[in-house]
Amino acid sequence: MEKALQISSVLGDPTRFNIYQYIVKQNQEVNVSEIAKQFEIHPNVARLHLSKLEDVSMIVSYPKKTGKGGRPSRLYKLSDEVIELSFPHRDYKLLSSIAIESFSELGEAGKHALYNTGRKYGLKVIERLQTVHYSNEDLTVDKKIHLLENAGHMLGMYPNFTYNQESNSITFCINNCPFKEVASHNHKTICEMHNYFLKGMFEALFNDVELIEEENMFQGCESCTYVAKLSIV
Repeated sequence: MEKALQISSVLGDPTRFNIYQYIVKQNQEVNVSEIAKQFEIHPNVARLHLSKLEDVSMIVSYPKKTGKGGRPSRLYKLSDEVIELSFPHRDYKLLSSIAIESFSELGEAGKHALYNTGRKYGLKVIERLQTVHYSNEDLTVDKKIHLLENAGHMLGMYPNFTYNQESNSITFCINNCPFKEVASHNHKTICEMHNYFLKGMFEALFNDVELIEEENMFQGCESCTYVAKLSIV
């Protein structure tokens, strides 16, 4: 509870909260100068915000030599520690682990049920957003991509989408895995379920989607990268 209160206090500052979100979205190291420029604040203020985030283990830092002599530059990146806030405490990660292990123990039938459930929830996420933002509208490709982006940001994936009209495909990368803490123990099953979840999101908007995973962060890549080959509805 004490750690949760500390994190709540740190994130209570709007600028600090936005800095943390920026680091999550970037999915790479940042330095004081970059943060100062991005948020139009003095470098000393940027350094203070970064130190506060590091104090509660939301980010970590390390020195890096610039090759120009003098003091080494300090870089900041996301901590591997999972940050969870819940009042009162509820261990949803434990519940997820129990459910996934139960599916896995059922063999192929259990995994098939897990993947179908992932696909179903992917469909539901897009259908709900479409009802809110584009109810009864004919959606262009741009609007469909906008829905996918909204869903991705809402789920904390922070994806980037690029549409290739010539090949009628969408390339996108996911910089933050929403199942990271669970996937660290059983990433093959979780990644496959996540793929079905993503496929469900696309199938809510397009016909005949072929989703191809090109890179996976659990195999040493910086992000998970996909190509969705599709036919427009």
